[in-house]
Amino acid sequence: MTITKNQNGSHLDLALAGRLDTTTAPQLEAELKQSINGVTELTLDLAGLEYLSSAGLRVLLSAQKVMNKQGSMVIKNVNETINEIFEVTGFADILTIES
Repeated sequence: MTITKNQNGSHLDLALAGRLDTTTAPQLEAELKQSINGVTELTLDLAGLEYLSSAGLRVLLSAQKVMNKQGSMVIKNVNETINEIFEVTGFADILTIES
């Protein structure tokens, strides 16, 4: 998985490409922990994400909990496969997803 990071003041954009699974979830978790302090707007661009496992969902949920306390988190450019995972798991009700 590749993570492209773009920070502008308190706004952080992360674009994810590849697979967010047990192997790569710690990479995203580490990037978020390192970068999320002082961020009030977090945007995750999932246009390039091909696969999302439960480990990846856990990292997204953790990020959402942090951002609920310090600002907002938006997920955008979700493909049909990933959106179906969000729907089936109930994450569509927890996360703010923009098309």
